Amino acid sequence: MNRHNHSIFRLLILTVLGAMAAVCPQVLSAQTDAQLTQYYQVPTLYNPAAVGSAGDFISIRAAGRLQWVGIDGAPKTFLGTANMPFKLFNKRFGAGIVVQQESIGLYKSLNFAAQLGFKFKKFGGEFTGALQFGLYDQRFNGSDVYIPDQDDFHQGTDDAIPTTDIHGSALDLGAGLYFNAPKWYAGISMTHLSSPTIKMGGENDGSTQGSQQNIYEFKAPRTLYFTAGCNIPLKNTLFELMPSMLAKTDFTNTTAEITARARYNKFISFGIGYRWDDAVVATIAAEIKNFFIGYSFDYATSSIHSASSGSHEIVVGYSYKLNLGEKNRNRHRSIRIM
Repeated sequence: MNRHNHSIFRLLILTVLGAMAAVCPQVLSAQTDAQLTQYYQVPTLYNPAAVGSAGDFISIRAAGRLQWVGIDGAPKTFLGTANMPFKLFNKRFGAGIVVQQESIGLYKSLNFAAQLGFKFKKFGGEFTGALQFGLYDQRFNGSDVYIPDQDDFHQGTDDAIPTTDIHGSALDLGAGLYFNAPKWYAGISMTHLSSPTIKMGGENDGSTQGSQQNIYEFKAPRTLYFTAGCNIPLKNTLFELMPSMLAKTDFTNTTAEITARARYNKFISFGIGYRWDDAVVATIAAEIKNFFIGYSFDYATSSIHSASSGSHEIVVGYSYKLNLGEKNRNRHRSIRIM
């Protein structure tokens, strides 16, 4: 990207910040959850009730995503999840953790969450209801703000634009319901249930004590998710079809994506997908024993494709078999462990 386009991209971020923050405290609101093409491999990112849904396994996943390669300041996401079922007082539960780090331009966010779900069997499958308790941390590198000379949008002393690094955090809650059957699953959840407001103040050594300091507020909107998928074995072949979908809304913006994958001999899978008004995607993955690796490529269908060569994402994982002390008559492998 040339210097002119670089300046435009940075100004876009600053313009959004300034336009939404006319008085102090300044208030921002934006989509906060990471966008992953292989969403079916990290279901607990979007629904805490997916904990322990991979059968009697500890499921560990790590993901890295570079979005819109070729554009400076484009989103970069790193993610780690781990979840497992367990028994307590002869009842089945699920527990998990999620760590998500994302950077977009001058913004950096970190979300850490612990998840706990209660399981019960009904209608030939297993229901899970779960809560999520987390900490949402937000940071803006105001010390890197640059406004070109003769800028028509902001003055160099605009109070709506932080010129020092600001930081804040808040308690973050989520909840979900999940149904897992031998050949299909579906779940509904809401993240940022309390719509936490993060107050971000300057990071300094106290030298500004006694002077007026701007406080900026970042509001994480409640986001509703619906996920579903299934396995369709092809008769007399070693192939399975695995369609899936994810829909989400923060009640301002709504989007959905569908993915059609095929798996051969429970070893290699491949597929294509479409994210509404955003991108077409291609995926390929392999499972060797209990190890997993998957890659996906997104090609933007919007005008942003003229500045970017696409988005790349890698997911790796490992599953470890647990002995919960009983035979599961409905034992099956999770359709998300590919």
